[in-house]
Amino acid sequence: MIEILIWTVVALLAIGLYLSWTAGRLDRLHARIDAARAALDAQLLRRASVTQELATAGVLDPAASIVLYEAAHAARQAEEDQREVAESELSTALRAVFGETAQVDAVKEFPGGEDAARELAAAVRRVPMARRFHNDAVRAARALRRHRTVRLLRLAGHAPFPLAFEMDDEPPVALADRPGS
Repeated sequence: MIEILIWTVVALLAIGLYLSWTAGRLDRLHARIDAARAALDAQLLRRASVTQELATAGVLDPAASIVLYEAAHAARQAEEDQREVAESELSTALRAVFGETAQVDAVKEFPGGEDAARELAAAVRRVPMARRFHNDAVRAARALRRHRTVRLLRLAGHAPFPLAFEMDDEPPVALADRPGS
């Protein structure tokens, strides 16, 4: 009789430890999502800011400046439910303006243009990486939240279901492949 009681206590302790570990892991994944989203937001803001600076610097032709400025402004001002679309439109505008290396080379000819092109290239390259880190964290949290035990015992608490950030983040060819830019 005492053996059964001991084994029952050990089993309950093991289950409790497993549930506690799973809840802790889920909490860490949600914290990782929050950190990755903050990093993604920072990179998106940086890309939009650099784009706006370049659009107002007078180094581009007026049409390209207007297209870039409007897209960057829309991306910065977008509500959360429209953010993915606005960021995708900024990516499209960047590809339209910087589709060829001649445009980047023209920007570099102006005073400060070299730095502006390098900054924009760096910002454009960082966005896909930040989005990938965020979406990887979301994928891991979703996989854990799909486990039957997590769902039945509501180990996720009241945390919202994590959503991936889907956008067109394909960089312009002229900016993506610039070593040292």
